[in-house]
Amino acid sequence: MASPVSPLAVPLPELPPLAGVRLAAAEAGIRYKGRTDVVMAELAPGTTVAGVFTSNKCPGAPIDWCRAALKGGKARAVVVNAGNANVFTGKAGQQACTATAAATAKLLGCPAKQVFLASTGVIGEVMPHEKLVAALPGLQGGLSATSWEAAARGIMTTDTFPKASTRVARIGDSEVRITGIAKGSGMIAPDMATMLCFVFTDAKIPADALQAMLRTGVEASFNRTTVDSDTSTSDTVLLFATGQAKHPRVPPGDGANARGRLLADFAAKLNELLLDLALQVIRDGEGARKLVRIDVTGAVTARSAKRVAMAVANSPLVKTAIAGEDANWGRIVMAVGKAGEPADRDKLSIGVGGVWMAKDGAVVPGYDEAPVVAHMKGLELEIAIDLGLGRGKATAWTCDLTHGYIDINGSYRS
Repeated sequence: MASPVSPLAVPLPELPPLAGVRLAAAEAGIRYKGRTDVVMAELAPGTTVAGVFTSNKCPGAPIDWCRAALKGGKARAVVVNAGNANVFTGKAGQQACTATAAATAKLLGCPAKQVFLASTGVIGEVMPHEKLVAALPGLQGGLSATSWEAAARGIMTTDTFPKASTRVARIGDSEVRITGIAKGSGMIAPDMATMLCFVFTDAKIPADALQAMLRTGVEASFNRTTVDSDTSTSDTVLLFATGQAKHPRVPPGDGANARGRLLADFAAKLNELLLDLALQVIRDGEGARKLVRIDVTGAVTARSAKRVAMAVANSPLVKTAIAGEDANWGRIVMAVGKAGEPADRDKLSIGVGGVWMAKDGAVVPGYDEAPVVAHMKGLELEIAIDLGLGRGKATAWTCDLTHGYIDINGSYRS
């Protein structure tokens, strides 16, 4: 039975067609019954591609396939299935990827290395790829420029709502569109990004420029979020540029300064979209009832600040206190101290909801807990931490840890 929709869910935005992209979703019966579980996106010839993948040392077969395919810099399709992660499946996993890519390539008339693959679901079960391959002709026949919602729903596993975002950016005096879909609810601590994200633009941008912008965008979005500290074996973010829009030519790599100026607005809008999708994943954290932003300032470096922020974001004690709406700031102090980064108890300041509870290592005189308790009863919370040591700062996002998380994961394979 499907879980109730997260109270933090956001509605799907209007998603107009994007030149050079057609999508379809179908029911292959890989694991789920009575719902779509496989998605295909067909891309215009000449589409360039960039990708960022999991840092998990036990990646799925589709990760290996995509890393190899990415070297070509071109893409004609992406095929995604939900319900089976095709992870820890040995030679059978490789064979599933080869067969799926070959069948897709034959349908579209392109090299198999231009077909990108992603899988999400249960780990350690052999992929029944014959079911996936059998669904491909129907998928191709159903391709449409307007099937964004169907695609977003088709890649869901324990997600309670489909996730998508779109932006319009400028390259010179021309407008281009960027649209992305994502899935993810548990096993979320991307560190790169179970979490999948597919972003498409009609801009014409070389693969190396796409790659540089994607890495920067992922670092400031997916790499600053966590549901449960577990980095999935399948985390994937792919960015495709179909080249169908008319805009000034993006110069080659040796024109880095000119390229940076021309793509400045595109990069900014891409970053916005990636953060939007990353936060939608956190809003759908398994059992989540609260979205939490953690701002760390005063660290010795930005890298140190990020590590402190993520230590707090991943702390089960902090997350359960948030779930219980308990203004126990001592747990935040604990998480800061365990991060392994420079910290001085007597310079540390902690605030929640705009109220400083402790400053310079001591409780603020006359501290009134009432407004903090009121803030913690809301759906979106803010935690501020000032280490008082330097100018490094960082932001991370997490969610609370509720009984719902245990219920969902305790019965995941049932």
